[in-house]
Amino acid sequence: MRTELVTTLKRQATELLSDLERSREPILITQHGLPSAYLVDVETYELMQQRMGVLEGIARGEQALAEGRSTSHAQAKARLARWLK
Repeated sequence: MRTELVTTLKRQATELLSDLERSREPILITQHGLPSAYLVDVETYELMQQRMGVLEGIARGEQALAEGRSTSHAQAKARLARWLK
């Protein structure tokens, strides 16, 4: 992963965005020597958001199972039968 100073981002934003679009490699932006932000291309960001949504759904499902908030296949089928008439 590439690291750039925030001043480089300010001065060479267009070049950094071109490099980012071409390489799809995230750029870590530092400010006063500390990590400040990541610069990622749109496609990568959207894919990360989709993955995060899937992982959050899995986590909610696991939590529901741990709390006993689940139904058997037969119970689900009986509930859905009312909607599928």
